[in-house]
Amino acid sequence: MIRVALPAHLRTLARVDHEIELDIAGKPTIRLVIDALEARFPPLRGTMRNPATGKRRPFVRFFACEQDLSHEDPDAPLPDEVASGAEPFRVVGAMAGG
Repeated sequence: MIRVALPAHLRTLARVDHEIELDIAGKPTIRLVIDALEARFPPLRGTMRNPATGKRRPFVRFFACEQDLSHEDPDAPLPDEVASGAEPFRVVGAMAGG
């Protein structure tokens, strides 16, 4: 069971007010987690990655085990702590401005 923590605006779109738990077959990856989120919560489609290219949106970041995974290969396995459910996979809206 993978635990996913979404920022408030994505929780609102998904109509959840807590962490999401996902069943992912095999070794979880960023791509598989996002695929599962978009399948279970269709309003999230296109919010975290470009639907045409599959690339992460510029102001969305992915974290696990206190590490920024945003620039990692989306098919690289997530840490064992995330795969076991001990640590959540976090989707964070990046801050920008001046």
